[in-house]
Amino acid sequence: MSATPDPRTTTASGADVRVRFCPSPTGLPHVGLIRTVLFNWAYARHNGGTLVFRIEDTDAARDSEESYQQLLEALRWMNIDWDEGVEVGGPHAPYRQSQRHEIYREVLDKLIAAGAVYESYSTAEEIDARNEANGRAKQLGYDNYDRDLTEEQKAAFRAEGRQPAWRLRVPDHDLTYVDLIRGEVTFPAGSFPDFVLVRAGGVPLYPFVNPVDDALMGITHVIRGEDLMPSTARQLALYSALVDAGVTTFIPRFGHMPLVLGETGNKKLSKRDPQADLFLQREKGFIHEGLLNYLSLLGWSLSSDRDVFSLDEMIAAFDITDVNPNPARFDQKKAEAINGDHIRLLDAEDFAARIVPYLAGAGLIDEHPSEEHRAIIAAAAPLVQERVQLLGEVPGMLGFLFVSDVQYAEDALKGLPANAGEVLVASVGALELVPEAEFTAAAVQQALSTALVDELGLKPRVAYGPPRVALTGRRVSPPLFESMELLGKAESIRRLDALVRHLG
Repeated sequence: MSATPDPRTTTASGADVRVRFCPSPTGLPHVGLIRTVLFNWAYARHNGGTLVFRIEDTDAARDSEESYQQLLEALRWMNIDWDEGVEVGGPHAPYRQSQRHEIYREVLDKLIAAGAVYESYSTAEEIDARNEANGRAKQLGYDNYDRDLTEEQKAAFRAEGRQPAWRLRVPDHDLTYVDLIRGEVTFPAGSFPDFVLVRAGGVPLYPFVNPVDDALMGITHVIRGEDLMPSTARQLALYSALVDAGVTTFIPRFGHMPLVLGETGNKKLSKRDPQADLFLQREKGFIHEGLLNYLSLLGWSLSSDRDVFSLDEMIAAFDITDVNPNPARFDQKKAEAINGDHIRLLDAEDFAARIVPYLAGAGLIDEHPSEEHRAIIAAAAPLVQERVQLLGEVPGMLGFLFVSDVQYAEDALKGLPANAGEVLVASVGALELVPEAEFTAAAVQQALSTALVDELGLKPRVAYGPPRVALTGRRVSPPLFESMELLGKAESIRRLDALVRHLG
């Protein structure tokens, strides 16, 4: 046969598009996984189609309920919703593989009736021995020996107590499909042997249950990572059999997204890399808008001259065929810069609410802040919103507002000028002259500028360094004059005096 795509391949578009996200609940969610669901989600939303979220939990030794809950937490934090699947239900329930074994047995029976699969009794040792005897490379694996066993041979194996595995009868012709991202791909005839769908004893394997679930759930577009591309040949072979057996009416389209590489070298971003840990990125202070924006750039772009955009803009423009097939490199600094841009796009009230967990996590405030602390946060948030790239930076910048005793950073003390004491004393004198009721940022700036810049002849960089360290304990802080207004006259002067005493 000629190497052409199967004419039974779906032509679904628009609202008929059905995609899926089907992770295994093992380990912590990672950014590569989120990139996968993001592209599926954006494609579904762009087309007005459906996203199905199911769980592939047939590996009892590795799967865990904790990991399942973490997957749910990850998607909810990311504001990625789904139309069918776990937690929301749908017409193809259940959506966990561990609850679908009877369904897989029914499909196997249909494949048996259609002659698409056959009993296989060969052990791994027997396959190796035959390959050696026939001068066939061991790595070629199974030799299709059991394809034509007679009923007598099968009966003899059963008499020995053997149970059969079930193997798919792979087509003896080239298999071709048009990848949504990479174009036409052909797998030559004979490039892989008949493979096991169900182990001896009746245990269904992933190469069987994954396509079967896709078929039964009407998945039209399989969008997944490039590392899974080699398995497409087996899926095409199985899909052809599923259509012939009446399990489904079409073969889905496949699209394989580029690998995400680590920051150095040409290796795939490992789950063990810090950048890959989704919750670690959240702990650092990524907001979902910023991280999703950055992850979308790992293989796709809105335009050649624009990296920062909203999720609504992504949905409006996203087409899986526009994804670049070349590997994408995870760049932590760029991710943080884009996150900072999105932080600045938040309205002030939203930003103030989002920093509360970070301030609480640092022990500066209660999880449910007092009215006093809420007022301080609301007033202080605008002072740092333009200065941070990660929400995790906020406690370091605003912590001074929630403590009575300032801890001086070593680098801040070392950076003080030799006349720091004189500057601090002059600052106290100037601030004491500002009336309590007029202690605003503008009034503070005027008083300190007159005392330090005009009268002492200091450059602003030198003049304002010691007061900054006195108030915050840091070399870098929110704007000095606004910080003093937030602290108030008495507390500002107290802190200036405290650093004078500390310097002795």
